[in-house]
Amino acid sequence: MSRVGKKPIEISDKIKIAYTDRVLTVSGEKGTLSRTIHPAVNLNIDDNALTVSIETMDKKTRSLWGMTRALIANMVTGVSAGFERALEINGIGYRAELKGKNIEFNLGYSHPIDFPLPEGISANIEKNIIKLSGIDKDLLGYTASTIRSLRPPEPYKGKGVKYAEEYIQRKAGKTAK
Repeated sequence: MSRVGKKPIEISDKIKIAYTDRVLTVSGEKGTLSRTIHPAVNLNIDDNALTVSIETMDKKTRSLWGMTRALIANMVTGVSAGFERALEINGIGYRAELKGKNIEFNLGYSHPIDFPLPEGISANIEKNIIKLSGIDKDLLGYTASTIRSLRPPEPYKGKGVKYAEEYIQRKAGKTAK
């Protein structure tokens, strides 16, 4: 049995939920998100709680049960509080600059990299910290991983773009014995 799937999702008064034709729409202070729900999963909406249930107990359906509940909980959290992800740029001459809806990176290449931010994601840059924020957790994580892949951190000096909470394990250089 799914331990995650059994938990009800608490819904505050500020959040509006609509479920028609297998499409769940969640609206809140920050915006609106919608997602198609798999046919093997059923949703029960009460006054201030939403529960996820399944009809059969095969392996695939049980995994969909927990995943669907987690995705819906992320939608509810996103439209009420939002999500934030921080990236850190390390290296001499490495920097980022916000230009409208684009971020221009100078990461040691012979040319600057122009990265367009997707719709729904906003950025704030302070010195060498990039703070991304948005209501869609999936899109936010994908955007952060794409920015990190522009110049992943290297293990010798730690230069590159890394998550703020990430730890880079350092290697000794070739002069170390």
